[in-house]
Amino acid sequence: MLKKVLHIILICICLLNVSCKNQSDIKVLKCAHGLDVTHPVHKAMVFMADELKKKSEGKLTIEIYANQQLGSERECLELLQIGGLDMTKVSAAVLANFAPQYEVFGLPYIFKNKEHQFRVLDGDIGQEILSSSDKFLLHGLAFYDSGSRSFYTKEHPIKDPSDLKGKKIRTMESPMAMNMITAMGGAATPISAGELYTALQAGVVDGAENNPPVFYLSRQYEVCKYFSIDEHTSIPDVLLIGTQTLDELTEEEKKWLKEAVQASVKHQRKLWKEAEDEALEGLKEVGVSIIYPDKEPFAQRVQELYQEAAEDEMMKKMINEIKSQE
Repeated sequence: MLKKVLHIILICICLLNVSCKNQSDIKVLKCAHGLDVTHPVHKAMVFMADELKKKSEGKLTIEIYANQQLGSERECLELLQIGGLDMTKVSAAVLANFAPQYEVFGLPYIFKNKEHQFRVLDGDIGQEILSSSDKFLLHGLAFYDSGSRSFYTKEHPIKDPSDLKGKKIRTMESPMAMNMITAMGGAATPISAGELYTALQAGVVDGAENNPPVFYLSRQYEVCKYFSIDEHTSIPDVLLIGTQTLDELTEEEKKWLKEAVQASVKHQRKLWKEAEDEALEGLKEVGVSIIYPDKEPFAQRVQELYQEAAEDEMMKKMINEIKSQE
């Protein structure tokens, strides 16, 4: 705990020393995230920063810190809450630990398809969820596409939930993710992303699940030769600004920022689609077998997760609202 507090204090001091928010009538917003500079989300943020600079004629700018320079996703959220950082991007799965309404995105097959997902994220439901974190000092600006997670394995392809029986599958350290694997018949094994390649090589796990770009760019295809596109979860990324920072912006500045954010969302979705296509093509070229199983048997195996989630009235309401948009 002391180590985390010291980390936050040091980061705040660093940010204050780099530049003040007001210098020569120029406001600088500090934005940090944990992704590489080649990632579609980072490129979209650069696009957003350029758009904001144009719209504001240089009066409002964004400085971006990638690759966890300022800490993990959780640490960046904590910095936003105390005003030590202005903006960040985190997975909705991480944000659910701060604002519970985001947890609904972790339910497998909550979205029927990509069109359904964007209808929800871009509509009233998405706006309600983005606003739900305001009371925790975190204002959601928009959702970025993070694709869908599917299974990849070493020895045998996953064509049906029965193929998961006895298989140790790496998951995120998320109760929902682990319960999903268990419901499908697999053995959920939470392992950090940095240790996964070695764990696959050593046989600690038989497979994992993630989106095509992560599978391809991490070179895990060198170990896993089967990729089953069952697309069980589609958890978006969330672009946030601290409410303290938001309150300090003028109405005109908020308008500039909103327009730049919306432009970046469209740009990011285009970049993400290109990244997915390139990843799938790259996987084929290196000899990975890509399977497109029937999703219905997988969806049927996780119905118990919906029953458990619906015991919470807030979650029940969110599920019903999302399903109504199919």
